[in-house]
This record gives sequence, C-alpha cells and structure tokens, in this order.
Amino acid sequence: MAFDLGNLLQQYLGGAANNNGARAFDDFDQVAQNAPRGTVAQGVSEALRSDQTPPFPQMIGQLFGHSDANQRAGMLNQLISNVGPGLLSSIAGGTLGNLFRGGETPAAITPEQAAQLTPEQVQQIAEDAERNNPSIVDRMGDFYAEHPTLVKTIGGAALAIVLGRVAEGMRH
Repeated sequence: MAFDLGNLLQQYLGGAANNNGARAFDDFDQVAQNAPRGTVAQGVSEALRSDQTPPFPQMIGQLFGHSDANQRAGMLNQLISNVGPGLLSSIAGGTLGNLFRGGETPAAITPEQAAQLTPEQVQQIAEDAERNNPSIVDRMGDFYAEHPTLVKTIGGAALAIVLGRVAEGMRH
C-alpha cells in the first residue's frame, strides 16, 4: 500500500491537530521524507514565527543546542550574514571578533569556532539578526528543512504548526 501524504496531512488542516503534539513527531518524519522541501521550509518558518511557540531567538538557541558541529556552523553562517560585526565581536568574549576584517563581511564560521559558543550566545545573535532583517526567519526555516531530525527538537506543538502549514501548501 502506497503512503498517502495527503490523507496524513488532512488532519493538520486548520490547526485541528495542534492538541496532538505526540503524534506530530511520527507524522513529521513521514512528511519530511515525502513533501517538497520548499513546503516543509515554509512550515518550519511559520513555526519559528508563531505566537504559539517560544520566540524565534529562543527556538534558534534551542536548535543550536541540539545541533551537531556542522549544523551549528551552517546555522551560524546564516545568522551572521544578518548581524553587524560590532555585536559578534562583543559576544563570547570576542571569540568571533577575529572573523572580521575591518568591518567587512565575515569569513565562514567553522565547526570548531561554532563549538565555542553557547546556545544563549546564539540566542543573542538570533535576536539581533531578526531585528536587523526579519526575513532571517525564512532563511532559518529553509536551513532547518534540510535537517528534519533536528526540527523535531522544537517540540510537538511546533511540529503540529509545521504540519498544518505543509498541509495548506500541499492543498494549493
């Protein structure tokens, strides 16, 4: 019997399954494997900006805390493209300050450099990035759509939001 993505997603239309966070974990695995990545990215972005989930910077700090070294570096590289060098050089006791040359765009952060930051420091970076460029939420949604196992760490309620948005996107 073939997997029926549309039937699975039907239960998430209109937020009907927001009270079924536990089931969302299992359903998300199926959706992440079968739905278009762009649609999943839109769903993750919606969960990151939803008033039913923790604030964006807090969720980013949480995701950072659950990420492996390469994911941490990739996520930070998305964030730093939206944050001024002044803030980054002041965070983590100047740990990232050496990435900037005369105020120019920073070089890519390596996994080793990312390992020097705490989730709380990343939360500060995310807060400033969102303030400087609200579209960073969409960029982070796109980034995390490529890491569905990591997305599951944001919790069942947030996953239900992602699934509801994917259902809407697939319906159109």
